[in-house]
Amino acid sequence: MTARGLRNNNPGNIRITKDKWQGLSEKQTDKSFFQFTSMPYGYRALIRTLQNYRNKWGCKTIADFIKRWAPENENNTSGYVTRVCREMQVPSTYVPDVHDKATMCAFAAAISQVENATPAVMADVEKGWELL
Repeated sequence: MTARGLRNNNPGNIRITKDKWQGLSEKQTDKSFFQFTSMPYGYRALIRTLQNYRNKWGCKTIADFIKRWAPENENNTSGYVTRVCREMQVPSTYVPDVHDKATMCAFAAAISQVENATPAVMADVEKGWELL
């Protein structure tokens, strides 16, 4: 069975909010998570959300970002941090440059890997970056 995030073209499993993301599917049939028309739009939303975590919420380190992305009331946050850092080959204290394509594509791909238990298709991640 395909992971929910992949079925929804939402590799970060972004929950439904009042946000009007680019590339949303016309019909939203999942009651909890956004559905996008294509995977690049899902990655665009994931990357934009991470950029907003820095700009609006002051997240600095990978651990800061993941604590906000995957809060402890829903997730094994420390395990999530460990897995993302292992995928990116960085320490939890690493401060990503949210405006650097390579860094943010690696970060988004790592989150997608944790969320969906499947390696990200980097061409889709990079297309998502190009949609910013």
